Amino acid sequence: MIPGIPDVTLANPRADRVKQVRALSGRPARSRHGQFLVEGPQGVREAVRHAAAGVRDVYLTPAAAERYAEIVDAARGAGLHLHVGTAEVLEAMSPDAQGVLAVVRTTALRLDDALAGVTSRPLLVAVLANVRDPGNAGTVIRAADAAGADLVVLAGESVDVHNPKVVRSTAGSLFHLPVVTGLPLADAVAVVRAAGCVVLAADGTGEHDLDDLLDVAGDPAVDAGQPDLAGSTAWVFGNEAWGLPEADRALADAVVRVPIRGRAESLNLATAATVCLYASGRAQR
Repeated sequence: MIPGIPDVTLANPRADRVKQVRALSGRPARSRHGQFLVEGPQGVREAVRHAAAGVRDVYLTPAAAERYAEIVDAARGAGLHLHVGTAEVLEAMSPDAQGVLAVVRTTALRLDDALAGVTSRPLLVAVLANVRDPGNAGTVIRAADAAGADLVVLAGESVDVHNPKVVRSTAGSLFHLPVVTGLPLADAVAVVRAAGCVVLAADGTGEHDLDDLLDVAGDPAVDAGQPDLAGSTAWVFGNEAWGLPEADRALADAVVRVPIRGRAESLNLATAATVCLYASGRAQR
């Protein structure tokens, strides 16, 4: 026994509890139980610190419990269920756990409620339209968090935000800002526009250059018909393979391209989204 660390309570990697946790890597079990996995110390640390009310259980190996004592302390301080299992048990629960795992309850968040809870102005919102790749979706959530965005929307046929790879790719940012799912893109655009956002579609065919907009952001002398990055803005980012179809671009108030000065044909989704969100974050300062 390690001083201050509970004894090992889970030693059988074939136990029913282990199987139930492992099943949450699949969408059917997540939907059935209303729970999802958070794998690894970074994600679990942020879940315990910022979303403890939704955390059902925290699992650690003895070595991880000793190494990440701050997670143990935070879990205990929040009154969470803390379990110590062997390395074999944690590996059976998830090969990506790195000795630390949490089971968290899913919550359904309405977009208008999320917007109502934002006190900062101007607003900055990232909307993902039919983004299927979990790594890209998670990376955009992380970039939105880093750029100071207020919330993220996964619209249309986007990937399940509780997919384990999405959760891992957010590196804990999933617990820092609201993430809304389940809306058609047109409905999401209508709600953020009603909240005062100018809706900008990011696309290589855009008539507006991002750098040009950044140069004049906040300048009252600029043509009123030109989007102002210093105001409340919702960026719409399209699918990795086909971008934003014409019908989706038509939902926006303007279409903006990220300038490419070298020989690269294009930027991938996550990189383009990061550039756009940071441009807005800078302009809004």
